[in-house]
Formats: sequence, C-alpha cells, structure tokens
Amino acid sequence: MAAALLFDLDGTLLDTDPIHAAVFREVFAARDREISEGFYADHIHGRLNADIFAEYFPDEDPQAVADEKEAAFRARLGDSAAPMPGLPGLISRAQRKGWRLAVVTNAPRLNAEAMLGAIGMADTFEAVVIGDDLRHGKPHPEPYLAAMDWLGVAARDCIAFEDSRSGVESASAAGAHTIGIRSTLSDDQLRHVGAAATIADFEDPALSTHLERLTGVIP
Repeated sequence: MAAALLFDLDGTLLDTDPIHAAVFREVFAARDREISEGFYADHIHGRLNADIFAEYFPDEDPQAVADEKEAAFRARLGDSAAPMPGLPGLISRAQRKGWRLAVVTNAPRLNAEAMLGAIGMADTFEAVVIGDDLRHGKPHPEPYLAAMDWLGVAARDCIAFEDSRSGVESASAAGAHTIGIRSTLSDDQLRHVGAAATIADFEDPALSTHLERLTGVIP
C-alpha cells in the first residue's frame, strides 16, 4: 500500500498570491475595470484562467488575455523564490517515509515549471497534474483523481494541501483528507468549502497530528 501528499502550487508551496493579485489588478485596470482584494479572493483566486477571462472579458480571446497575464506573472516571479515555511522539512520527511508526492494545480504548465524551479523543487514531485490538460480543472475532482490514479494510491491514503475554495472543493470531492493553508483565506472560509482542518504553513504544530493518518499506511 502507498500513501501520498498532494499539493496545490500557488499559495501552498510558495506565497504567490500577492503577485497574482497585483497582475490581475493591472490586467483588469487596462480594460477600465478596478478590482479589490476582496474581489480577487472571492471571484478569481484558484479558478482557471479560461473561466475567469471568458466571464469578465467575453469580447476578447480568453487564451490571449491569459497569456498576457501569465507572462507578467512569470516576469515578476523571477528565478528564485522562498518556499512556504516548513515545506523543505515536510518534503524530506515524506521522502524518508516513502510517501508519494504530487502537485495538482490549475496553473498553466509554464507557470508550474517556473514556480517549482524558483523554489528549487523542479525534480521533487513524481507527478505534476495541470488542470488545463484535463477535461475539468478545479473545483471538479478530476485533477486530484488523476493524481491518485497516476501515483496508484487510494483517496483514503492521501493528504491534500490547498489554499483556495476551488482547490479545497476539488480535493475533498476526490476523497482526500484536505488541509487548508491560510495564506489567503481564513479557517472558517476554508472549512466552509470542505477542509477538514487548516494550518498557517508547514511549520504549524497542528500538522503532525494530520500526518499521523498516514503512519498506518507506511511506517
């Protein structure tokens, strides 16, 4: 039997939400629409670009707007970024235990590669599941089900880490024990959409209790 840790990327492996929020504000402002932090958190955070831009700019090619936005994001990200606090230690622990590792993200593949490279984890994960490559992205459970299938693990033996509403909905609907990361949303907001628990980051003392769920799968 195998156990796995499944990670969202933006806002979970590294704190990219301030960059995304700033770039989204610029994209909207260039089209004469001002958006607030609350609007970003409630209507944009965690969603697929295709859905966002088709909804708010129906007269434009959503892929072209997405390409514009993501190129600006990658330029701001640069070549180096700090991983979420405690992440390197958690990855080392998982590797010692033999737990499988995957990333499950709605980010475009170019962004995923850029972010993993920036935190020095380009080769850390066995699978990187991209929502755009599937019929359905988050909040549909398909991305997490695809990761479980690729790794050959059962949902009951997986812990998923997510920071967005759509991500928590996706992971919990797929059957994973889902832990919310409070990088953007509150404990109440994350639990409301299905998180079993929440943590501040991977240094949070509460994390150890949740990892004990996997000790019966792989000692």
